[in-house]
Amino acid sequence: MALKPKKEDTINLVSFRTTLEEKYLAYALSTITSRSLPDVRDGLKPVHRRLLFAMLQLKLDPKSGYKKCARVVGDVMGKFHPHGDASIYEAMVRLAQVFAVRYTLVDGQGNFGSVDGDNAAAMRYTEARLTDIAMTLLDGIDEDTVGFRPTYDGLDEEPVVLPSAFPNLLANGSEGIAVGMATSIPPHNVGEICDALHYLIQHPDCAVEKLVKRIPGPDFPTGGLIVEPEANIMQAYETGRGSIRIRAKWEKEELSHGMYQIVITEIPYQVQKSRLIEKIADLFKEKKLVLLGNIRDESAEEIRVVLEPKNRSVDPDTLMESLFKVTDLETRFNMNLNVLDASGTPRVMNLKEILLAFLDHRLDVLVRRTNYRLAKIAHRLEVLGGLLIAYLNLDEVIRIIREEDEPKPIMMKKWNLTDIQVESILNMRLRSLRKLEEFEIRGEHDALIKEQKELIALLKSPEKLWLRISDEITDIKTRFGGKTALGKRRTIFADAPLAGTVIDIEAFIEKEPITVLCSKMGWIRAVKGHVVDTSDIKYKEGDEEKFQFHAFTTDKILLFASDGRFYTIQADKIPRGKGQGEPVRLMIDLDNDADIVSITTYDEKTNWLVASSNGKGFIVEASEVMAQTRSGKQILNPTEGARAVACVPVEGDHVAIIGDNRKLLIFPQSQIPPMKKGQGVTLQKYKDGGLSDIKTFTLKDGLSWALGGKTRVETDLKQWVGNRADAGRLPPVGFPRTNTFS
Repeated sequence: MALKPKKEDTINLVSFRTTLEEKYLAYALSTITSRSLPDVRDGLKPVHRRLLFAMLQLKLDPKSGYKKCARVVGDVMGKFHPHGDASIYEAMVRLAQVFAVRYTLVDGQGNFGSVDGDNAAAMRYTEARLTDIAMTLLDGIDEDTVGFRPTYDGLDEEPVVLPSAFPNLLANGSEGIAVGMATSIPPHNVGEICDALHYLIQHPDCAVEKLVKRIPGPDFPTGGLIVEPEANIMQAYETGRGSIRIRAKWEKEELSHGMYQIVITEIPYQVQKSRLIEKIADLFKEKKLVLLGNIRDESAEEIRVVLEPKNRSVDPDTLMESLFKVTDLETRFNMNLNVLDASGTPRVMNLKEILLAFLDHRLDVLVRRTNYRLAKIAHRLEVLGGLLIAYLNLDEVIRIIREEDEPKPIMMKKWNLTDIQVESILNMRLRSLRKLEEFEIRGEHDALIKEQKELIALLKSPEKLWLRISDEITDIKTRFGGKTALGKRRTIFADAPLAGTVIDIEAFIEKEPITVLCSKMGWIRAVKGHVVDTSDIKYKEGDEEKFQFHAFTTDKILLFASDGRFYTIQADKIPRGKGQGEPVRLMIDLDNDADIVSITTYDEKTNWLVASSNGKGFIVEASEVMAQTRSGKQILNPTEGARAVACVPVEGDHVAIIGDNRKLLIFPQSQIPPMKKGQGVTLQKYKDGGLSDIKTFTLKDGLSWALGGKTRVETDLKQWVGNRADAGRLPPVGFPRTNTFS
């Protein structure tokens, strides 16, 4: 007889894929809701909310003394946030950094890091307490204004959200990366936020455009200049996504003998000053900033980075444009207003939706706070009512207490009192029996009745509720708005440079003549100067020269490959020296099956004739062939089995084309249509083979080709002139057997 397995030994088979999907989904939701995205109502993530609440419990208000950060981190980790102490302390440090948050929530004492990127001191060395703004976020938390939930161990409770009388989400911003989504909200000026909230209360159906007039853009703690066009900022606030360009603030200081220096006083948000200076210094050493003479850091408490021009003739605007182009003196803040709404659902909101969510939260807080106060008033009125009855029947109350063993039920029955009223009578002190105390109780009773009526009227009137909220917003603006040192706008707006006036940094590369060499195997290098004789230049064994041309370090090199793609290389990036160079495939993403068809300097005035081995091609304008990335730009699309074989500059008025079958055809250049990309049109028809070579020229000057180290010119070309897509005829006597023009 087989033994039955015990219940605890039973094995349940489940699908690995299903289990993995369920567990990963649970992890993703936990990351989104509990770690990475802020709540739209108070603008805080759980770790920040727990930090502030724990500091409130430790009585670390602005009027009290500081306490060690290690004590705060320990309380947060032990009671509310079961994660590593390093992450909790890092979050706490950021709330205290004046260069990281626009309105600090933690008042730190000690080393809390610097704008240079220095780390804060260990938590055992630093101290902290709450700021006035943090207290504003917490105001009313003990008056049933928000919901509470059990902590992770079930031994305590923590707030789901803070009452948040301060519009913290927009004022301080937030950043975070979750599973499959992220948030990036810039800080704003609280005075401007209050203006927008006032307008929204008065005009709930207004467009986002009206709100952007009151909140024209972010206000970063490190200042700087916003040079993004207004239309782009408007679109970002309307959609909840966009980017904003920020530049460093600088000024020109005049020196003696006509010299000057540039002083950078503010840098873009989240840029570390030390790394910024290192980057500028590295570019200077690499001769990428030929207009810059020197750089030094004279910063103390205020940022002061001094830039010296190479000479007095350098225009300061031109120098700064060259720096903006390649350094973090100009950055972009990618805005993504992705938050958790009141139901805990992540979604991207526009500016109006965020402001409405804050107002709805303040309305909910006000209603809950009012109801809490009404309940307290009702309880107090009940107590006072019992005390007044006791004063009216004082002698009888004293007799009952002295003579009866159980005075409580007797008093409840005799005067129809509640349990609470009788308890308050029995707990009265003897000194409260004086006549003056009775007058005070009657005065308090009348005042509470009056307050009760006012609060009930407040709850019944939406107009009065919104008026009260508007008064609260006015108070926030008065305390932290633009008329205070803290609330004054730091980031100012400037006109974005016009596209035509933006300085191209390549113009500041030191211009030197070079000779570019590219081997048959695709190794590229440059030698100094315009070398005429390259016969003594050595290549790897089995390799040889294929392309050789003169250029300057400021040029762009245009490369055309057999897959029909154009690539662009900056000439100063080509390795120089006595070595073998490096494979061109390390500089561009050239396919392994593709070969180099042509390589030359780029000229914005030169158009190109491209053709594939099957005799199809077209003319492409110079503006279309410039590639912006390593992957190049697809222009010619060869048909299956064909390859790009020709790329020649468009010159003259006619085209000469010869095939592998040794048939030459000449036709007017006007018969080839200009195209941006594609397969092209048939240039010459073949029965056997394909296209061998192609050339553009001026018909009246004749067709030339290289022959035995010399150049031969044929001017009588009538028998070869035809139309595009003809087959052609055998070339003139003496044409090279290689079927090429060069």
